Amino acid sequence: MAKREQARAEAAFMRGETGVDGVATEEKQDEAEVEKGKAREALLRGRAYLGREFLTWLLWRSESGDVLVEHEGEGVTVLFTGRVVLRGVAGDVTEMSAKGTLAPYSEQVKHSLDRGLLVAQARLRLTNGEKEYEVTLDSEFLDVRAAKLPALMSEEEDDQISERLFLTEQLSAMIDALVKDYLGIRAGKAWSKQVVPAMKAWMRGEEKGADALSKAARAKGREARTARA
Repeated sequence: MAKREQARAEAAFMRGETGVDGVATEEKQDEAEVEKGKAREALLRGRAYLGREFLTWLLWRSESGDVLVEHEGEGVTVLFTGRVVLRGVAGDVTEMSAKGTLAPYSEQVKHSLDRGLLVAQARLRLTNGEKEYEVTLDSEFLDVRAAKLPALMSEEEDDQISERLFLTEQLSAMIDALVKDYLGIRAGKAWSKQVVPAMKAWMRGEEKGADALSKAARAKGREARTARA
């Protein structure tokens, strides 16, 4: 028995689990902390998925050219431009990209979305009144990879810096407004009953069905925004 215990102790020492005095080199992590860590990882994975779902939903909503949200008393329209990256977690193809001015709205992209891919990264043009912003969004944490701000009106360097900061804040606020609108719809009953079928119809090229359900979804979105206001 003593030899067996000694063998265990030596093995633990060789693995680095205990020091020469037999005391554990690291404290055992509390079970509650372990569970918190697992929950945190799950939350981050969920956010990453929601980011892709948000960009896919935004692609669908933006094709009509309608105003999607209000900011500073003026409507915000969104247009996907240039390169778009799609990703999935299963299937023969788990990532693809498309380039071109209107590539995001192409039949090939819609077909890939229908097969299970989601928008992972895209270049967007946001128009708010007379101002146009361009931004590359990554779905992982909705990080802004690159942005092009409207032309500056200020002539002095210090004033230009302040103006850039202001325009950057405006861009961030518009993205937040779009995300908030999506989350409001995503959490509502209309999501599974109307929005998802409408998006699937759009992906399959069933324009009439998608258009009708899109209008219903937009109406639900307006109701949600009115209720929140």
